Amino acid sequence: MDLNQPTQENVEYMIEAIKSKLRMATGSAMQASGFSVDKYEDLKDIYDMVNSKERFSISEVEALVSELGKLRG
Repeated sequence: MDLNQPTQENVEYMIEAIKSKLRMATGSAMQASGFSVDKYEDLKDIYDMVNSKERFSISEVEALVSELGKLRG
């Protein structure tokens, strides 16, 4: 998958990957359809950061969820 292309399909893929990696219990509250391709670069930055780490502290997860919340349409 070419994540350099800002498509809705890539947005959905990244959101699902982030939710899986963070083991988000509230994953259903963060539907990929709520994210616009307009915020693609910001979402990609979060995706890359999430994929670069093995574990996250509770405060890191909260900060990431907060940032994702800001990106929602």
